[in-house]
Amino acid sequence: MSDWIQIRERYMRDDLATRLGGLAANLLRIGTLSRRPGYAEIVSRLIRESGFFIEWTAEDMPSEPLAELVELQLILARWHRAWPEVWSDDSRRARLAADAASWSDRVLQLSGLASPEA
Repeated sequence: MSDWIQIRERYMRDDLATRLGGLAANLLRIGTLSRRPGYAEIVSRLIRESGFFIEWTAEDMPSEPLAELVELQLILARWHRAWPEVWSDDSRRARLAADAASWSDRVLQLSGLASPEA
């Protein structure tokens, strides 16, 4: 588990916006890699890591956006709990990919790092 300790130490060095940007990037990776059947282990790890990112960031979040992140954390936990079934079902995996990409956009908006839309 020292790997997770090192990841946490590195992650927590960044400001809140950067941490949320990292979470958004992870979610985008989940969405992209879920479209490729050979990446099950990597996607599973990214899902777990993203859940930790939310846990580690929670204490620094205002309550309104935190509620959204808690909802996302529950979704990640459901994906992880049912991982073999999710990954082996093409339609569930496609839904996971789409949901992860959508959440990536939302977390990026929460971070304040996204460019305002014209």
